[in-house]
Amino acid sequence: MYLTKTNRRGRGFTMNWDYEDFKKAILELININLSHYKERQMKRRINSLINRNNYRGYYEYYQALLKDKELLNQFIDYLTINVSEFYRNPGQWEILKKEIIPKLLDGKSKQLKIWSAACSTGEEPYTIVMILREYLPYDKIHILATDIDREAIRKAKEGLYVEKSLESLPQIYIKNYFTKEGNTYKIDAKIKSCVEFRHHNLLTDDFPKDCDLIVCRNVMIYFTEEAKIMLYKKFYDALQNDGILFVGSTEQIIFPQRYGFKSIHTFFYKKDI
Repeated sequence: MYLTKTNRRGRGFTMNWDYEDFKKAILELININLSHYKERQMKRRINSLINRNNYRGYYEYYQALLKDKELLNQFIDYLTINVSEFYRNPGQWEILKKEIIPKLLDGKSKQLKIWSAACSTGEEPYTIVMILREYLPYDKIHILATDIDREAIRKAKEGLYVEKSLESLPQIYIKNYFTKEGNTYKIDAKIKSCVEFRHHNLLTDDFPKDCDLIVCRNVMIYFTEEAKIMLYKKFYDALQNDGILFVGSTEQIIFPQRYGFKSIHTFFYKKDI
């Protein structure tokens, strides 16, 4: 495999892998290409995780990942940076609610096709459902929500959230769609029924087609410029004519016309044909 030189440590030998060796092994193990992520910050995160778990390097940590499924899940969760909350950056969600959604619904007789990409633990797609409820009945709402982290998807399906994750959410939504259970808030089953969760790797898997709205926020910042270019092109192809891409508050697309988009609001881009 990716064996390099060896160093004697203690009583035995530990393979002395560098970061390149580790990236190749991870790609084979879980089909995540770390080369698509910004190296400095990703390497720093992984090194921190290795040190925190008291392993002596990439090779020893990788061997532990092979043997311990829980440790591997912890690695994937840490790798995919699952930080999410309801109504994150409220001003942007207000634009979605008051301007974008009405335009998308205008003259449409069919159900909107909406994809929440890199949905983490579900706060984002559930927020979209709550917004759509101001315009549509439950049976006219369907959100596809995807993430690379299976544990995050499991938590999303469970629908239990701590109070902090609801801090930015309008009180009317909390009142109408959540039940407090001890120190957590459980989202209403009707909201959950409108979301279909799937495992999906943005960098390797096919994208859905003919989407009216794609919401992909606060994940592109971790990718290299080459990976971003690839993803913008794939998002363009995944949208139907005049479809909208909604990105995060630190992910403004510079020269969106290079990828076929037209900026219609800060962080909102329309497929330009």
